[in-house]
Amino acid sequence: MKIRFVISLSLLTLAPAFAQTSVAAPSDSPFQPNWASIAANYQVPEWYRDAKFGIFIHWGVYSVPAHHDEWYPRWMYKGDEGSRKRAFDYHIKTYGPQDKFGYKDFIPLFKAEKWDPVAWAKLFKDSGAQYIVPVAEHHDGFAMYDSALSPWTSVKMGPKRDIIGELRQAILAEGLHFGLSSHRAEHWWFFSGGREFPSDVQDPQYASLYGPAQSNRKNLNNPEGKAFLEDWLARCNELVDKYQPELVYFDVVGSWSPEFQPYLQQFVAHYYNAAAQLNRKVAVNYKTGLMPDNTGVLDFERDVSDKARAQFWQTDTSVGKKSWSHINDEEFKTPKQLINEFVDVVSKNGTYLLNIGPRADGTIPDEPRDLLLAFGAWLKINGDAIYGSRPAAIAGEGPTQLQPKGPGRDKVESPYGSADFRFTTSKDGTTLYAIALGWPENGVWTVTSLAAGNTALLGGEIERVELLGQPGALDWKRTAQGLEIKTPATKPGDYAFAFRVVGKSVKPFSPPTP
Repeated sequence: MKIRFVISLSLLTLAPAFAQTSVAAPSDSPFQPNWASIAANYQVPEWYRDAKFGIFIHWGVYSVPAHHDEWYPRWMYKGDEGSRKRAFDYHIKTYGPQDKFGYKDFIPLFKAEKWDPVAWAKLFKDSGAQYIVPVAEHHDGFAMYDSALSPWTSVKMGPKRDIIGELRQAILAEGLHFGLSSHRAEHWWFFSGGREFPSDVQDPQYASLYGPAQSNRKNLNNPEGKAFLEDWLARCNELVDKYQPELVYFDVVGSWSPEFQPYLQQFVAHYYNAAAQLNRKVAVNYKTGLMPDNTGVLDFERDVSDKARAQFWQTDTSVGKKSWSHINDEEFKTPKQLINEFVDVVSKNGTYLLNIGPRADGTIPDEPRDLLLAFGAWLKINGDAIYGSRPAAIAGEGPTQLQPKGPGRDKVESPYGSADFRFTTSKDGTTLYAIALGWPENGVWTVTSLAAGNTALLGGEIERVELLGQPGALDWKRTAQGLEIKTPATKPGDYAFAFRVVGKSVKPFSPPTP
C-alpha cells in the first residue's frame, strides 16, 4: 500500500506575522517546526496534482436531527436570531428543553445501522473521484474513530464501530487516496450558547464532550487555552500516526490568536517528517493568511479563483446549497453547475473536493448519489482532459468568468454557454484540451484563442481536432475568427464537451507574478 498524504487546514487568518516559537524536531529531521524550514523543504506531491477530484463526507451525530445544517449542535443552544432562532425553537418543540434533551442524547440515536463502507467506496470509485476525505471529528467533539484521548467516540458509543478505520480500509481496497478531516479547533467555543441558559452543557459530567465552551473564539492565552491547544495537537498527531491519512482537513472558521501558531507548526513538521521517513509525499491545505506560501496548498471554501494560480490550490464545496451534512429540506445543485465549476477550477491549476452528506443510518440519499454518478459518467468520457492535466498558457475564454465572492458564492449557477472554453494540457505538454461549457445552437463552436495567427496557446499548426467520446473525424477549420468546429450529429454527453487539439508547440503555462 502506498500512503499519500494531504492535510487541509481550514483555519482562517491568524495574525499577519507568522510566529516562529516552537519545539525543535530532531536535528536530522528535514522539517523543523517553523515556517522557514517547512517552506525550504516542501514540495506538493505529484499524485495530488494529478488527482483533480475528491469527495468530502460530513457525517456524524449532527446527521440525526438532520435540521438546518451541520452546526445544529451550536444553534440548538444559541437561538439568537433568524434561522438560528428557528433551529433553537425547533429543538425545544421536537426534543424538549436543552437541560432535558441535550446534544449528547442524539448519540444513542446515531446507529449507522445501514452503513456499508464497501458500498460507499464502490460508489466513490464509480464517481471518478481519486481521493476521499471523511470528517473524523467535527466541531461537536464526537470522534468518528477509535481515539484513546476521548470517551466520546463512535467505537465506544453510537454505532460502536471505527468509522474512519473501516472506511479507510474500503477506500484503499478500491485504489483510492484516503484522507480525513479534523474540525476540533472550533470546539473551544462551539457549545458556548449552552452557558447562557439552563442546559446540559453546564453539567460537569459532560464536560469532556462539551469542552471549554468559551464565549470568545480567541482568549487562548491562559492555562485552559494552553491545555486545549495541547489536546488539539495530541489528537491531530494521534489521527496521523494511527490512520496514516492521505489527506487531513482541519476546519477553523474565524480568526485565532497567535498562541495557536506554534502548535500548528509542530503538527505540520511532525506530519511531514513522519512522511519523509517513509519516503511518502504529503501536503497541507490552508486558508488565506494562515500559512505562508510554499508550506502547503491553498484551499478556498465554497469559492473559486478568478485566474490560474502559480501554486496548485483546492476548492471545497458541497452538492447541497444549505448544509455540508444531510438535512431533510436540502436544495441540491445541478450536475451542469458542478461539472462546469469543476472544469473551471482544474483549468486554473486547482483540484475539486466535492462534499456529500449521508443520512444518520449510513445511506446516501438519491440526489447526491446521482450527482456523483453524473461526475463518473462525465469523467469516463472526458478524463483525458482532466486527470494528470496541467494548466495551459491561457486558462479560458468567453463571457462567463467566475469571481471570488467568499463562502456562499456557489449557491447561484453561473450562466456558462458554448462560447465559454476552459483549457488544459497533457502532463507532458504535447496536447492541448479545449473544453466547451455548452452546445452551440448555431452548430459551430468558435475558439477565438486558436484563431489563425494567434499563438497564445499553440505556436504552430493544428494537425487534428478530436471530440472526446465521439468516434470519427470532425469538420473543423482555422480562420481569422478562431478554430471553428462543427457540431457532430450526436452529443457524447450532456455537459462540458472536451476537444483534443493536436498540434505543434503547445505553449506552457507561465505562472503569473504574485
